[in-house]
Amino acid sequence: MPEAAPAVLTGPPLKFNSVEFRDGQQSLFATRMTTEDMLPILPLMDEIGYDSMEMWGGATFDVAVRFLKEDPWERVRAFKRHMKRTPLKMVLRGQNLVGYKAYPDDIVEKFVEKAAEAGIDIFLIFDALQDLRNCESAFRAVKKAGKKIEGSIQYNISPFHTTEQFVQNALEQEKMGVSLMHVEDMAGLMTPQAAYELISALKKALHIPVHLHCHCTGGMAEMAYWEAIRAGVDGVDVCVSSMSMGPAQPPVESILAAVRGTSRDSGIDLGAFKEISDYFLKIRQKYAEFETKLVGVDVGCLKHQIPGGMLSNLESQLKAMNVSHLLPQVLEEVSRIRSDMGYPPLATPSSQMCGAQATTNVLTGNRYSMVSKELKGYCRGMYGKPPGPISQELLEKALGDEKPDFTRPGDLLEPGWEKAKEEAGSLARTEEDVLTYALFPNYAVDFLRSKYQLS
Repeated sequence: MPEAAPAVLTGPPLKFNSVEFRDGQQSLFATRMTTEDMLPILPLMDEIGYDSMEMWGGATFDVAVRFLKEDPWERVRAFKRHMKRTPLKMVLRGQNLVGYKAYPDDIVEKFVEKAAEAGIDIFLIFDALQDLRNCESAFRAVKKAGKKIEGSIQYNISPFHTTEQFVQNALEQEKMGVSLMHVEDMAGLMTPQAAYELISALKKALHIPVHLHCHCTGGMAEMAYWEAIRAGVDGVDVCVSSMSMGPAQPPVESILAAVRGTSRDSGIDLGAFKEISDYFLKIRQKYAEFETKLVGVDVGCLKHQIPGGMLSNLESQLKAMNVSHLLPQVLEEVSRIRSDMGYPPLATPSSQMCGAQATTNVLTGNRYSMVSKELKGYCRGMYGKPPGPISQELLEKALGDEKPDFTRPGDLLEPGWEKAKEEAGSLARTEEDVLTYALFPNYAVDFLRSKYQLS
């Protein structure tokens, strides 16, 4: 037998965060997996040795209430009953929680409190504009609940985003109390060289672990992971092979095999994933009607910078309107609108605003003849301060003579908890019900009636 090549990696064993139940399915089939289809495989996954499991937040709350008619809070409790070893993680959009606008501080505080009670151990908190003022309330609430804060950098490419800027933002978050730094390459843009440079810089500057999350959309995620591992990244986000690639994340099995025999080898048994992968293969077949058509590599993401979850949802929305053929034009328009918006990272909710406005512009054939309420709010400053200036054309079309006000959005909102309790009335039988109503009043009423079998 030939001698094995010498190990070239140094550092402690690599950690893995499972994302099948959140970003994996959000990227592949519009977040339509039911809790019932998740639970059977959890005992096996709990034995793997994941550092954490991201299974809540993002679009999962909205989709559960609006489309699946499931109580999202019950999903957390169900996971907690099955997952005895693996910490549960949720993605929290800062002041926007799991919604698409800024919510009052008291709603943010109550949401975090109830999520922690339900079983969330780690709160991955980000702001789409990287305006850290929008994370302050959530950070305080997580500390009060005694849970772990995972900060986040939204990686993207623009004249206003550099390695130095990312590092400075991360340092500010470390001062604010985060215990782990998450680097989110939501659109699959990160080149191997950029991964090595950014992770090296973060590891040098920070005193907390750094994890990397890449999507395979641009075809570079596995190379980026390898270079990040060389640079000393502490952990990576992965899906099991049958839920990987395309607009989703790299396969855990491949990354495990790549570090086998080095100091970064986690010791996780590759064979343990066979049954799990087979299970998810059947799940994908079950949800085939929602499956993204954007399989393989989409190098267009290097221009439009649309994240995997947004691609899947945008495609689904265009299909529902019978205009799927317009997707290429919509993606082109997204790039132009992002520039007009001051180059926000295309994370929720800026991605939804940008995608919806691009669709409207393409369908009408007249740019900004109709501007969404959300984009008008963005231009007013209701989502925070963009990385760069908003174009004069967009400001005029959205606001007319009105001027933006970039005060912290939470400071402009009246307390919302008592108002939500009063409006929800007898429909809300728990504090969780009140929160569901506060977040999504337009369809929470029907959901709560269905939940309690009311006529």
